[in-house]
Amino acid sequence: MSVETRVLDAIDEAGTVRLLAELVRVPSVTGGDNESELQGECARRLGELGLDVDMWKLDLEMLRGHPDYPGAEAPRAEGYGVVGTTEGEGEPALILQGHVDVVPTGDLAKWEGNDPFGARLTATTLHGRGACDMKAGLAANLAVMTALRVTGVRLARPLALHCVVSEEDGGLGAFATMLRGHTGEAAVITEPTSGKIITANAGSLTFRLEVAGRAAHGATRYEGVNAIEAFWPVFTAIRKLEAERNRDPDRLFAGNTTPYPIEVGTVRAGDWASSVPDLLVAEGRLGVRLDEDPDDAAAALEEALAGIDDPWLRANPVTITWPGGRFASGRLPAGHPLLAETERAVEDVTGTRPGTTAAPYGSDLRIYAGAGIPTLHYGPGDVRFAHAPREQVELRELREVTQALALLVLRRCGVR
Repeated sequence: MSVETRVLDAIDEAGTVRLLAELVRVPSVTGGDNESELQGECARRLGELGLDVDMWKLDLEMLRGHPDYPGAEAPRAEGYGVVGTTEGEGEPALILQGHVDVVPTGDLAKWEGNDPFGARLTATTLHGRGACDMKAGLAANLAVMTALRVTGVRLARPLALHCVVSEEDGGLGAFATMLRGHTGEAAVITEPTSGKIITANAGSLTFRLEVAGRAAHGATRYEGVNAIEAFWPVFTAIRKLEAERNRDPDRLFAGNTTPYPIEVGTVRAGDWASSVPDLLVAEGRLGVRLDEDPDDAAAALEEALAGIDDPWLRANPVTITWPGGRFASGRLPAGHPLLAETERAVEDVTGTRPGTTAAPYGSDLRIYAGAGIPTLHYGPGDVRFAHAPREQVELRELREVTQALALLVLRRCGVR
């Protein structure tokens, strides 16, 4: 029996599903205490699997003061990094990376059973916050290492498993892991990819707009200027800029008509029902194009808003600031062998050669790529279920991804 067959046979599908359920039941919302709890659990599991484990507390003050600080959106009092590495000389031939943090649940009434962290299981699917984004990928990474441990297979070159925090709000955990010195020859981030391989990410920036009005009594509204009305030409300018920035996108985005969306996510105005609101605050996200400097993307929005032909806005310009996460774009270098290696592993498991594509959202890919580590995404789940009360992952995808990753590890790291 070949080594590959032994390892594939040793993958415990039911055990992997149980592991995923255990991970989902930890409500590790980004920035919260449970995020640290889950990092401790990951470190424990990696240690039990015989890896050399580095778990450290993030120096938040140092990271926030770093010139390349990736930004953050969630309040954070602490954070931990966790890296497990198999034995062997030299840097890891491959990194498998996953983030433990999840986004908040939203309205609990919209979740079946009102329990986002219940890990509800059907015959084909596991439901729950983080099931897709991206605890299924984290479970797959751990399941690969478990199969290697069970079979006693020793890799010729090291494999590293990175468990990071704060991916959802900027990538602070991945950034800290790079600064810690945990590099490798290549990396696979097991974010949900719907059976495809993602070789590039667009980026995104969070913006905050303040649109001025002039207060007045609602009964004499003609004496004031409604900040909501003043926002209308601002929103129109945003939609015009979005159309301009999405003309002729990179061919990797084939089939995606809007790979660089600009969206306003929150709008707040007024403080009294019978008053003309004198301030509107809007927050949203700006898509950063592939290979575009984020500063250039920010400048494009600033220029578009400064150029609005409106008398009130010329006299009272929109104030724009850039809080929150700062996601640059990133991509796997053209022709890098990691893509062909991953394609072959997936095809050997599924019988079908996977397609390649690019994602319109930011991720930790750009942090690894920025550190000189060729990186791609391949993992279980469909991103359309992420961040939603219907979040779920197909068990078939979990199984197939785990098997494909196992083959990739064996072939890239080699066997003693």
